[in-house]
This record gives sequence, structure tokens and C-alpha cells, in this order.
Amino acid sequence: MYYMSDTISLRLPADLNDRLNRLAESTQRPKSFYVREALEEHLSGIEWAYDLAAHAEAARAGVAETGPLDELTRELGFDPEELRAEARAEAAE
Repeated sequence: MYYMSDTISLRLPADLNDRLNRLAESTQRPKSFYVREALEEHLSGIEWAYDLAAHAEAARAGVAETGPLDELTRELGFDPEELRAEARAEAAE
């Protein structure tokens, strides 16, 4: 069960609003149900993307902690030399 802790006003482009209206009418659910569903399903991905962009900008500005690429590839379970060999083989094709 959802408890309303806050409300928002949302302006949608006409085509998106029409689609949402048709879906709500065909399923007999309120539009807010589908807006909430979309946010729950996609908000973490949007947060991740913006966090990644902010971290990349901080790295470019020299204020984020970074490390060598070989160290990162090892942390992720890859062999850096193997990746280099694969890249060279693909470039030679």
C-alpha cells in the first residue's frame, strides 16, 4: 500500500498524455499508478547514469579518486594483457 507523502504536478507532452490516458482508460487504473510504476522501474537507472556522469566530470576535473586501468580490470575479474591481445586482434581484422 502506498502512503502519499508528497504530491507533484507534472506537465506531459500531448502525445505522451494521450497514451497515458488510453492506458488508464483501458485498464481502469489511474494515470498516477502508471507514473509511479515507471518511476519505480526506471528511477534507479536514471540516478545511476547521472551519478556516473558526475563522477566522470569529477575525474576529468581531477577531484575524483581514480586508479590505473589495469587495476580496475583485475578488480572486475579480467586479465589486462588478455584484453589488450583481444583488442589488437580485432584492430588487425
